[in-house]
Amino acid sequence: MKQLRGGYNIVGLSQGNLIGRAVVEYCDDGPPVKNFISLGGPHAGTASVPLCGSGFFCIIVDALIKLEIYSDYVQEHLAPSGYLKIPTDMADYLKSCRFLPKLNNEIPDKRNATYKERFSSLENLVLIMFQDDAVLIPRETAWFGYYPDGAFDPVLPPQKTKLYEEDWIGLKTLDEAGRVKFVSVPGGHLGISKGDMKKYIVPYLTNKKASVTVSDLLVAIWHAVLGLALAEGDDAVLI
Repeated sequence: MKQLRGGYNIVGLSQGNLIGRAVVEYCDDGPPVKNFISLGGPHAGTASVPLCGSGFFCIIVDALIKLEIYSDYVQEHLAPSGYLKIPTDMADYLKSCRFLPKLNNEIPDKRNATYKERFSSLENLVLIMFQDDAVLIPRETAWFGYYPDGAFDPVLPPQKTKLYEEDWIGLKTLDEAGRVKFVSVPGGHLGISKGDMKKYIVPYLTNKKASVTVSDLLVAIWHAVLGLALAEGDDAVLI
């Protein structure tokens, strides 16, 4: 796309953030991603399966996921299993979880320096956590915070995780360069206000040469967030 040759920005909503990061880390010869704005992303994983609802089918699905989360069948057919990280079952997670361990460069003998190089090339990484988020467990995963291996307590801040300390994907590099913004806003999962969108998102999307106004951007983002909050699946990458 000619419009993207000079680079573009990504706004990720919930699990769509992981797809957005995969674009940054995995894609060869693509245009650069400049600013990555993440709303409620399970970047370090989630320790509980997001319930799909209260119907009979959902109850069966949820039970199946919890029983066989790292089985081939569940990994092949249910997307959330690809980023469900049980801290007391790290061996199976690293061996059989098919998406997040690779994305986060967690597998010791398979770490890829290119993923780190590409992710740390971002101009800005904005990580927005929702203070009352009950979908992501723990909510601090939106900042790359998580539980220590082998326990569900305490929740480690991002700077105390191995991913950060050993700089597996370049998060430490970005942070030390002042290019990571850790933002906490009121509300439940994806429940961001227009005021907070204008404050924390729009500044990274404006282009003085473009004819799109701040109001246009605000309306577009607001409708996208509302639409995903009401939809069955909440993954999205907005470009």
